[in-house]
Amino acid sequence: MTKAIGTLLVANRGEIAARVFRTAAGLGMTTVAVHAPDDEGAYHTRIADRVEPVASYLDAGELVAAAERAGADAVHPGYGFLAESPALAEAVAAAGLAWVGPPADVLRKAGDKLEAKVIARAAGVPVVPTGEPDEVGFPLMIKAAAGGGGRGMRVVRDPAELDDALEAARREAKAGFGDDTVFFERYVERPRHVEIQLLADAHGTAIHLGERDCSVQRRHQKVLEESPSPALDSALRREMGDAAVALARALGYVGAGTAEFVLAEDGTFSFLELNARIQVEHPVTELVTGLDLVEQQLRVAAGEELGLEAREPEGHAVEARLYAEDSRSFLPQAGQVRELSFPDGVRVDAGVEAGDEVPVAYDPMIAKLVAAGATRDEALDRLARALDETRVGGVTTNLPFLRWLVRHPVVRAGEATTAFLAENPPLSRPVRVPRVWRGGWRLAGAPAPAGGAPPQVEEAAHHTDASGHAERSVVAPMPGTVIRVLAAEGDRVEPRQPLVVVEAMKMETPLASPFEATVTRVHVAEGDRVNGGMVLVELEE
Repeated sequence: MTKAIGTLLVANRGEIAARVFRTAAGLGMTTVAVHAPDDEGAYHTRIADRVEPVASYLDAGELVAAAERAGADAVHPGYGFLAESPALAEAVAAAGLAWVGPPADVLRKAGDKLEAKVIARAAGVPVVPTGEPDEVGFPLMIKAAAGGGGRGMRVVRDPAELDDALEAARREAKAGFGDDTVFFERYVERPRHVEIQLLADAHGTAIHLGERDCSVQRRHQKVLEESPSPALDSALRREMGDAAVALARALGYVGAGTAEFVLAEDGTFSFLELNARIQVEHPVTELVTGLDLVEQQLRVAAGEELGLEAREPEGHAVEARLYAEDSRSFLPQAGQVRELSFPDGVRVDAGVEAGDEVPVAYDPMIAKLVAAGATRDEALDRLARALDETRVGGVTTNLPFLRWLVRHPVVRAGEATTAFLAENPPLSRPVRVPRVWRGGWRLAGAPAPAGGAPPQVEEAAHHTDASGHAERSVVAPMPGTVIRVLAAEGDRVEPRQPLVVVEAMKMETPLASPFEATVTRVHVAEGDRVNGGMVLVELEE
């Protein structure tokens, strides 16, 4: 049975809300935006047919009430916020509306990363080992059981760091997902991050649409994605795709989703997690398959059959994420976008316009630039030219970093792993090394990176005088909220001892003392909102 969707509410904001509206409008649907009190007049609200206020993007009851007020037939959650919330899916269904996503029971199974691994293992899908720290060993990864996107994740290499990392991961998971449950997973050094795009309908059909390579990441969040992966051939693509489909069938999956894997140098792969929603990087799959994934989501939600088969990618596509953030430290930035222009010849999915503010409370993404070509080199060349021609004024962005990234020889050679930015500090000069060391996949024994160690977040928190010497203060490197104060006046602190933890865009940043010192003044308390450059703590040697 199919149910026509005439009016669609998107329970999200920014770029993804705008993206869904474009497809919905093209299908003749009336579009409804929501906005929180601090987001009135935002870009996504200006392009919708109707706007409904809500108390919070995280309040399922408010979102459903807004849908009912607007006379919506369906709710699309986008990604982030409540996109994988069983409670929202149940509330939408209870109101008699169509939910554009997997049913609540599937969201529970897929959203619990530990249960998802159990199901995957039972379906014959290889998984990354999990367990207690003494079982997993070091290095290990702490991960939030209820979420993703880099929140609630910490790499721990030394047992002495475990307690502090565990506390921070739990706190970040609670803030980001309302659930502080975490687990321990073996940390795989320098793999590829490869994910398989899934589509399934409510009639028993499940297919995959090939893979995306998302290995270039900062702070466990992706910055460059491409399809197909330069690491896969047709046989490995088929093997990984079959594993992803087996997992989807075991879950009873419905809708669009993504199975994420780590791929080792020897071609073995292990399942990480299933993201039960549309992904930020879905446009690269659209460009190599010719499909509109949001349209497929809406058709499945209306009860239609897929009528599609798995397919090999045609050509190549690559996506770069343009953020309001520092190019070296990746610290998020806020402010008004006074100038914004993009070139023709590439796809641009934007979340703001010139004159808009990039707020402190939400993700700092400005836009995604996606280029396609008959070959990988052609797609990368086209993206490089587009980035050169992109103009952003009024707010600091990662545009210089992206221009450097798409021309880096390791990236151009298709050899980048998840360790790429640890081994190649942003904006550093690429170094020529013997071919034996150029294996971007080597799991051990890599040479020291050029340009020194990657930039530390706390470096941006220390004032320097004209001669470059550290002044006796720690400052906020970006706008945010103080969530912990770890030192008091009169305390004697050690070098690199955390003094304050600031949260911005749902990510925690601990700020440490640059040297052994005595704390002379603490200017903030927990819960304070701070601006970039504000002095938080004063020190005396």
